[in-house]
Amino acid sequence: MTTRRTAAPALALALALLLLVLGGAGQARAVGYRYWSFWDLTGGKWTYATEGPSTARPSDGDVQGFRFAVSEDSQHAVQPRGEREFAAICAKTPARHGTKRIALVIDPGTTADAPSGETPPAARTACARVAPDASTAEALAAVAGPLRYDTNALLCAITGYPKTGCGDPVAAGGPTGTPAATTKPHASAPAGHGPSVGVLAGAAAVAALGAAAVWQARRRKG
Repeated sequence: MTTRRTAAPALALALALLLLVLGGAGQARAVGYRYWSFWDLTGGKWTYATEGPSTARPSDGDVQGFRFAVSEDSQHAVQPRGEREFAAICAKTPARHGTKRIALVIDPGTTADAPSGETPPAARTACARVAPDASTAEALAAVAGPLRYDTNALLCAITGYPKTGCGDPVAAGGPTGTPAATTKPHASAPAGHGPSVGVLAGAAAVAALGAAAVWQARRRKG
């Protein structure tokens, strides 16, 4: 009985500390990032691109999309809206020998996703006729310039939108709900997330306090 009474306060303190750390860690991680995501149309469905537009080499007849939004990671990224059929997008751009045609869907997102003071332009499609070895970035530049990149090759702006910023963090409860991430997105996909330092520290603290409680109880009993 004595052991239980002496251990209880320390264990209660450990539990309180864990809840505090977990709550703080959740608040610290409750952010998303505002950026242009990059997509491939496969089997009539959008799939998140596995590489950035500067390295992707689409084939003639491919459809690729870009969507500006606040997202947590590739699993939560918002897909481009609008027309996605190659025949419709490139109907007025005839095939030409020695070139390839890439259909592009460019969706600047909603007002809720826009940086403060900016208004997203209308979503649109474009058909880029480029050299056979051209990258997606080159196709995009041919029909939707100017483009802006950061030093890590993250696509920051299409047709000048947005004017500033690149992969900026957005707190939960902001423009688009409560996304979560721990690192800034990179050129081909935003980063995912794992256990935060706060969670690991909290677990360690609880383990240490629990051990201390047992040691103290045994010491007093002895």
